[in-house]
Amino acid sequence: MIEKKNTNHNSKFMETSQNIIKNLTSRSKPNFSQISKELKITRKTLSTYFDEMKEKKIIRQFTININPNIRPKLNYVLMEIKTNPQEPHLVEQLKIIPQIVMLDGIFGEFSLVALFIFKDAEEFNRVLIQMDSIMAHSYFKKYQIIETIKVYKTNGIKLEDFPPRLNSELDDLDYMILDILRNEQGFSPLSTYEIKDLLHDKYESGTPSQSTIFKRIKRLKKANILLNYAINFCPSKIGYQGKYIVRIKPKDPSKYDHIARLLEKNNNITDLFRIGEQYGLIAIVRMKNVRDYGEFIKILYETNDIEDTWTNFVLDELIPYTNFLIN
Repeated sequence: MIEKKNTNHNSKFMETSQNIIKNLTSRSKPNFSQISKELKITRKTLSTYFDEMKEKKIIRQFTININPNIRPKLNYVLMEIKTNPQEPHLVEQLKIIPQIVMLDGIFGEFSLVALFIFKDAEEFNRVLIQMDSIMAHSYFKKYQIIETIKVYKTNGIKLEDFPPRLNSELDDLDYMILDILRNEQGFSPLSTYEIKDLLHDKYESGTPSQSTIFKRIKRLKKANILLNYAINFCPSKIGYQGKYIVRIKPKDPSKYDHIARLLEKNNNITDLFRIGEQYGLIAIVRMKNVRDYGEFIKILYETNDIEDTWTNFVLDELIPYTNFLIN
């Protein structure tokens, strides 16, 4: 009886955690009073759940998602890295590279796959030098780069729904504000006053006013550059048992864009990229039940547009916290 009661509690807690995370992902800055109304619970109950989610390390920090199609475009780069189990130091060195957003252990010739987001070519080249230095001390000294040609979907967001509406390139202040919102928030969203304080030592042209920061953020949202506010969470702790990296080869190469538009509608696909290889689409797929992946692949082939797929099963998410839309 006690075991059944605990199971019911855990099931309810996981479901509520998912709903809280879902509601913390929005176009505007999260409002806890509004979320408690949406979930039909008191503000105090929401706070209690939130504290328990922190304690259980389900959530980590507030963040944002940025449109890669800004001017100049953000560069999404995948790297496959060959290592052996005796090199845990290599993983630790990779994890501290600021531009890395995903690092997974996988089956196959390459034991790691990483996703980087670079602001420009200079940043890309700087990290490549760092990668060469890290790999020089590895056993295999082998990695390969997969550059993306187009990003169709990122963290569950279909980018065709958010065309950028900015007539000019982002400046240093825009980038700094976006970087702070993405990487330097804690368990409560930052106010514009707090952002101002963080900018004090970073912005060489003098600390901007609170009103300037407010206007910049408003402009970035209106221009579809700041896609949404979110919270980083650990997928495995809220019921997502399987993660897969799938490469897709169409029967007709002229249909890449058509197939991508169909695939981006699938809620199991959180990220979708066009790459310049024979298997020219690469998708990140999340499943709550590992057994459902076979059905996912079956549905892909039933479109009659797919010639072949190649799947890497993720053994271990070495950067465990991420965010994506929960449907």
